[in-house]
Amino acid sequence: MSMTSVLSRIPALKLSGLGWLTGLSLLLVACAAPPPPPPPRVEAPTNAVAFDAAIDFAVDDLLSQAQRLPDFKPPEKSLVESMLQKDKPVVRSKIVVDASLDSQTGQQTAGTRFLDSRLLQRAKAKFPQFEVLPIPVSAQSTKVLSDERYLLAATLSPLGQGGNDTQARYRINLSLTDLRSGFVLAQAGANATATGMDATPTAFFQDSPSLARDRIVEGQIRTSQAKTGAEADPIYLSSLTVSALISEGVRLYDAGQFEESLRVYEAAVARSDGKQLRVFNGLYLSNKQLNRNEAAEHAFGQIVALGLSTNSLAFKFLFKPASTDFLADPKISGPYEMWLRVLAKEIAGSSHCVTILGHSSKTGSEQVNERLSLAHATTMQRKLETAAPALTGRLQPLGMGFRENLIGTGTDDLRDALDRRVEFRVRSCS
Repeated sequence: MSMTSVLSRIPALKLSGLGWLTGLSLLLVACAAPPPPPPPRVEAPTNAVAFDAAIDFAVDDLLSQAQRLPDFKPPEKSLVESMLQKDKPVVRSKIVVDASLDSQTGQQTAGTRFLDSRLLQRAKAKFPQFEVLPIPVSAQSTKVLSDERYLLAATLSPLGQGGNDTQARYRINLSLTDLRSGFVLAQAGANATATGMDATPTAFFQDSPSLARDRIVEGQIRTSQAKTGAEADPIYLSSLTVSALISEGVRLYDAGQFEESLRVYEAAVARSDGKQLRVFNGLYLSNKQLNRNEAAEHAFGQIVALGLSTNSLAFKFLFKPASTDFLADPKISGPYEMWLRVLAKEIAGSSHCVTILGHSSKTGSEQVNERLSLAHATTMQRKLETAAPALTGRLQPLGMGFRENLIGTGTDDLRDALDRRVEFRVRSCS
């Protein structure tokens, strides 16, 4: 609408202060300038791309969708602001980011850390209207999301392995959730090759005695993969404060700050929703690093008790290649004697019978791995029955070979250590 046409619609007014004020008001209302339209949604690459490029695409796609939502539209300019080429003060919309995870294992890896870092950098560089930052948390936090409204959840998922590791495919999933309504506002994903992707777990997860994937982790995975308009996982959303404390504890542990890490996990376990596997792992590891052996053993007992009650109990007992002897490295196998003693005590003190499942990495023939994994499970049965004779007849060994690999690379190193786990599944004794 031109200035002339607007003025022609304003009745003749006396040159009084009130007249000019009224005319000016009508002029400004009629000529408010709409904000420019948001950019179109990013077109997805037809093939898997390098890891960094896949992250960039997923971030651009998610936040360009967010720009189109009513909650994130910039305010309109008045005519005066447009004529003076004056911008309104930018009100940045805050989006908090939960630490990304490997969806197969629940672990943080070098790859998920890179995903987190590049995500924040990309958002800052290309979307200045959004303030995208990690969930703020400390050991003194009681509620970390009191003012925040929008959550970005992220996961990294392996899609399969080719004969050559560079042919591996990964899926990056990002979602944006309104914490007030509990619904997903936008979702984006991208496929990546293994180029630039390092699946090595961080120090915390390398040292953790047990598998880290639990119900809260599964909730984060579901939320990151949920379609736009779907409900985010309510259990995951209700545990965000504990999840943030866990991530902070992991960061401190990885940095070698064990006292600080312990304080964070103590704050987490003191909460009503803090009795979680990753919290008990953090208490065990931090106390162990500080040579507080009694406290570490108590935390390990909590891991076992929780695992038996939820039928989710898997430990990284690592054996020498093609052998039923534990690895000789005391940094790895040194705690095994205590683990076995506590395992035997907790199982014997319960009413459960347990199937012991031996697993192996994907190296060698299927038949050899079936036999070797059964031998590992049988070895564990004998050791537990020796520690607690009351378990005789209540334990059943089973070899799984590499049928239930979580990682499947066959590298036989720290990256696929979980593929050589020993698992304990509760079953009826009848």
